[in-house]
Amino acid sequence: MMAGAVVHDAEAFIRRHLELRPAPSVPEISLYAAHPASRLGRLPGGGGEPPYWAYHWAGGSALARHILDNPDVVSGRTVIDLGCGSGIVAIAAAKSGAAHVTAIDTDRYAVAATALNAQANGVAIDVLQADILGDPPPSADLILAGDLFYNHNLARRTLPFLQRCRAAGISVLIGDPGRKTLPRSRLTAVAEYRVADFGEGEASGGIYTLAK
Repeated sequence: MMAGAVVHDAEAFIRRHLELRPAPSVPEISLYAAHPASRLGRLPGGGGEPPYWAYHWAGGSALARHILDNPDVVSGRTVIDLGCGSGIVAIAAAKSGAAHVTAIDTDRYAVAATALNAQANGVAIDVLQADILGDPPPSADLILAGDLFYNHNLARRTLPFLQRCRAAGISVLIGDPGRKTLPRSRLTAVAEYRVADFGEGEASGGIYTLAK
């Protein structure tokens, strides 16, 4: 199947099975979200597990909330939303005056969802399906990373990449509810938000910067 057809099929599935509604804790942004009749367990390769891009997570919600409440964080800057999921963080950055926003994820459904969500919110975002954690630092002023420390293997790959970015002069802002794999000793907390979190009702989503 051609890549364009794959994306088209993913977008069609999302339009058909998810509902566009305001995001919990970030009602300024509407997202295609899962509901009981979404049948997401039938996604190819889903294994019956709920796709992360179809639900709200505390780290991304807190990061989006922080950006909307503090637009100077992104205003006029070139921004990358790493592991974009639904695209909520990228959309918040675009709404808050970022000069250019790129949303990146390895999951083709996340890429399709982000593109649809950006369109629904009337913002322009470049969306890329890729794994860049092994790459040199990209060309950007700021990297936003919501919920990228949710397991040990991903955290072990994410931290060195973000450290390379900081060494190259790129700012890094992380959103996370304080998981065990979060490298707290390397981070400085700057804010905390009580936000909705999938599977737990609510959680405290922390916002952190990464030192060089």
